Amino acid sequence: MPQLNQLLLVYQSQWFWLALVLAAIYFGIGKGMVPKIEGVVEGRNAKIAADLAAAERARAGADEAEERARAADLAARAAAHEVTSVAKAKAAKDAELRLAKADAEVSAKLAAAEASLSAARKGAMANIEAVAAEAAQDIVAKVSGAKVTAAKAQSAVKAVFANA
Repeated sequence: MPQLNQLLLVYQSQWFWLALVLAAIYFGIGKGMVPKIEGVVEGRNAKIAADLAAAERARAGADEAEERARAADLAARAAAHEVTSVAKAKAAKDAELRLAKADAEVSAKLAAAEASLSAARKGAMANIEAVAAEAAQDIVAKVSGAKVTAAKAQSAVKAVFANA
């Protein structure tokens, strides 16, 4: 077969062109493209590492801000509790003062009412004694026909009221 015979004549040139093409591909890709690809990959890895570091710093900052917010919240709660307790104490003191004032007013009114009642009772007793003395004079005059003086009737009524 003539095609196979021809192979022995051209195989060396084909090996030459194959080696030349492979060398061109090797130097073109290996020396030209690979460094660019490696640069891109290294740049990407550096950007990822920088982004991760920035994210870690941001997380640390957020944790720190959260701690500050919690501390501020606790401080605000403590301050509010203190203000509330001061307000409660003031309100209790004011209520106590108002209660004492009202108690004093009621006591004064009660004392005045008792004094008024005592005076009215004394006045009523005096009127009752006077009426009782007059009634005693009239009864003695009607029953026995004797005349009793106002002073004797008064002393008799006082003696009866004193024993009662």
